[in-house]
Amino acid sequence: MKIAIYPGSFDPVTYGHLDIVERGAGLFDKLIVAVAKNPGKEPLFTVEERIEMLKESVKHLPNVEIACFQGLLVDFARSRKANAILRGLRALSDFEYEFQMASVNRKIGNIETVFMMTGNEYAYLSSSAVKEVASLGGCVKGFVPDHVVKMLVEKYKRMNIDFPE
Repeated sequence: MKIAIYPGSFDPVTYGHLDIVERGAGLFDKLIVAVAKNPGKEPLFTVEERIEMLKESVKHLPNVEIACFQGLLVDFARSRKANAILRGLRALSDFEYEFQMASVNRKIGNIETVFMMTGNEYAYLSSSAVKEVASLGGCVKGFVPDHVVKMLVEKYKRMNIDFPE
């Protein structure tokens, strides 16, 4: 059975992430979308909220599982009997960092990394860009699924930021 891990912060999940998930689900018997718990970062959404977003977004994909992990990705991959790590690339600038991480993961965990180019229509899209637009009151429909838009609206309303609905 070919199992891949698609790790990330997914804060929030975007259509670019979902493009990789849908295409990756077609390549592997099982795809585990793994939300990283990074105590050094302060995400907008909790791990539980990010898992909720992802589960709703991929419920139509029976071979996709949502999980979370903390620590070394290769240890998590080993614990889930994964054969590969799936990583999305938007631009050449992503490749240098991803290549370095893939080399480290292969060395310390004996696991391969599969790179997948994000669809052209999402090459500009990042969670950071979505959060920046949303925090300034801009509309992010078309960047994230509707249920994620709702979660962003609620989050920013609690922070007293006007958000067009």
